[in-house]
Amino acid sequence: MIIGVCIKQVPATDTRIRINAEATAILTDDVKFEINPYDEYALEEALRLKQAGKATEVVTFTVGGADADARIRDGLARGADRAVRIDDPALAGSDSLGLARALAAALTAEGVGLVLAGRQAVDGDSSTIPAMIAELMGAAQVSWVDKFEMDGEAFTAQRAAGGGMREVVAGRLPAVVSCDKGLNTPRYATLPGILKAKSKKIAVVGIAELGLSANRVGAGAALVTFSNMGPPPQRPAGRILSGDNATAVAELVRLLRDEAKVI
Repeated sequence: MIIGVCIKQVPATDTRIRINAEATAILTDDVKFEINPYDEYALEEALRLKQAGKATEVVTFTVGGADADARIRDGLARGADRAVRIDDPALAGSDSLGLARALAAALTAEGVGLVLAGRQAVDGDSSTIPAMIAELMGAAQVSWVDKFEMDGEAFTAQRAAGGGMREVVAGRLPAVVSCDKGLNTPRYATLPGILKAKSKKIAVVGIAELGLSANRVGAGAALVTFSNMGPPPQRPAGRILSGDNATAVAELVRLLRDEAKVI
């Protein structure tokens, strides 16, 4: 069985973000990118399943240009066998559904039996694409999984359900599982792995090769668009309360009640 892992490159969490003049996207000229942190849990789980003899191959799937190859090579260096990068001018402006269509077509073309992805991308935070892929592939789907077991074609997944409770979901492959923190501890690439990754294949495919038409992806097919992006408002300056303890406490309570309105 082939396990497919969806990988997205995102701005590193310590990168200072700047918005373009149209307020529709971030400026990427000086942004440092990394593998989406939640996708690292997905990749690690796929590698562990293969090591346990429950998969024959781990293939990563990415939508993006050649600038994503460094992140793809990182995944290959950690142990993925090969990679597929979906790159086509028609994909420009795609929303989550357009991207899901491209990924689902590529995953289907490779005969993937289990799809693992991060629970969300830390840039858009939409958490929508794994569920969309499952619907398009006609596969079972479980989200935000932090424990996963597989026995042949059957699987059991667990996730937090709030209030200290846990939800246990059982199903059969094919399936799409989005992975949460706590599922495992992602490995780092080793020097031998980095050297091996240089010879591993990154297949680049367009939408025509995947059997998709241009009117199914891209800005023209997008049902959701981003506009009026901007940084969060600056925090107001702090205030220092003067006077003795009794006076300061009374003033603090007044501010919390009348200005902050939290009591």
